[in-house]
Amino acid sequence: MEKLPASTGWLWVKEGFALFRKQPAELSTLFFGYMFLMLALGIIPVIGQLLPLILVPLFSMTFMHACVHIETGKRVYPNLLLVGFRSPAVRNLIKLGTLYLVAAIIAVGASSLIDGGVFWQAITGQIALDTETVRDSNMTLAMLFSAAVYTPAAMAFWYAAPLIAWQNMGVGKAIFYSFFAVRRAGKAFLVYGLAWVTIGMILPVIVSSLIGMLLNSSTASIFLLLPMSLVLTVIMYCSFYPTYTHLFGPAPEPLP
Repeated sequence: MEKLPASTGWLWVKEGFALFRKQPAELSTLFFGYMFLMLALGIIPVIGQLLPLILVPLFSMTFMHACVHIETGKRVYPNLLLVGFRSPAVRNLIKLGTLYLVAAIIAVGASSLIDGGVFWQAITGQIALDTETVRDSNMTLAMLFSAAVYTPAAMAFWYAAPLIAWQNMGVGKAIFYSFFAVRRAGKAFLVYGLAWVTIGMILPVIVSSLIGMLLNSSTASIFLLLPMSLVLTVIMYCSFYPTYTHLFGPAPEPLP
C-alpha cells in the first residue's frame, strides 16, 4: 500500500461522479432497491431494527460490484442487489456486520457520559425527539462524542468487506488491514470527508434554500433538496470504490 497525497481524496470524489455519469439510471435503481429492502426489513418485529446494520457489509458489496461492472463496460442490473449473499464469504460478511452493530451500540451508549442517556433514549425510541429535548440537553455534544468514539471502528470497517469478499481475508485480518490502510491514507481521507460534507450536506441546503427564497416557497426548497440529496448519496456510494482500488489495486472482474 502506497502512502497517498491529500489530493487523492478529491480524486476519489471525482471518480465517483465519473462512475455515476456512465450509468446514472441503473445505479439509482439499484440504490432505490436497496432503500426498499431496508424499509421492508424494518417491518420485522424485534430484529427489524438490527438487521439493516448487520447486513451493511453484504449490501456494500452491491455497489462495489456495480462499479466493477461499469469500469469493465458491463451493464448494471438489479440482481446485483443480492450479490453479497451469493458470495462464498457470506458468513464472514455477516460476522463483520455483527461487529458493526456492536461498535454502533458501544458508540451510542458512550454518549450517555455526556448527556445522561438522552441521545440513547432518542435513538432507541424511548423518548420523542423534538426541539425542546435537544435544547434542554447536551445531545448535540453527545452525538459528536459518539461519532468520535466510533471513528476507530469506521476506519477498521471501511475496507473490511471488500477485503473479505475479494481477497479472501478472515474478519480479523481484514479489520486490521483496513484500519491501517485508512490511517496511512489519513490526509486523503480528511480531504475526501470534507469534500463530501461540503458537496453532500452544505451545498444542497444552500442551493435548495436559495431556490426556495427566489420562488418564495418552502415546499419548492424541500422538493429540490430531496432529489439532490438522493442523487449525491448514490454518487458518494460510487466514490467508495476508487478509495479501494487506489490502495489495494484492481478488483476481480465480474463473471460474464
